[in-house]
Amino acid sequence: MMRMIPMADTAPPRPLSLPDHVRIDSDSTVLATIDQPQVTLAVWERPSPLPAPALTDFPTIRFAANTQGVAAKVRDALAGLSPEPWHEMLATDVARLAMLYATWTGEERVEVRIERVTGNGCWKFHADYVGLRLITTYCGQATQWLPQDAPDETAPRALAAGDVGLFKGRERAGDRAIIHRSPPIAGTGEDRLLLVIDAPWPEADA
Repeated sequence: MMRMIPMADTAPPRPLSLPDHVRIDSDSTVLATIDQPQVTLAVWERPSPLPAPALTDFPTIRFAANTQGVAAKVRDALAGLSPEPWHEMLATDVARLAMLYATWTGEERVEVRIERVTGNGCWKFHADYVGLRLITTYCGQATQWLPQDAPDETAPRALAAGDVGLFKGRERAGDRAIIHRSPPIAGTGEDRLLLVIDAPWPEADA
């Protein structure tokens, strides 16, 4: 669920009102609000569908595929690992989210990236040069974001593990694209299992 990043303060965090460019709900239909011109982040709050998996040997998985073939691609990528019940859960969920992503973009093919993250990743706040990006963190700390025009001292807000976010990038929102970053975890020993779904990159000219 949305929350403030823990600060050095013993007082409990105060409830936060949402900025008008963000929509968050426990119903997946909230993702449809990303089509509203003013909305740059739509978040479906949900528990992670995976247990806390051991990720030591988890490979980086990246491919482009028709949405109907996503589950099979994930299964193939995991075939070299010792079988775990959560592998099928992951394949099924990634395929489901690819279909949801296709609903809001009209894309028949998607670019999928699943990776274990142990460092800081994209730790600087930024906006992506994409139209629309789906991000979920299956385990570990999830993506942090800032309200538009937030002062430098503003504490970031964050998704929780399992939440599904549709992040509107510069191709669709220009200077209003949602500002976000990966949580800085280098040196903490933490693991994150991250899924990113994009529209596929255009083929290079022959």
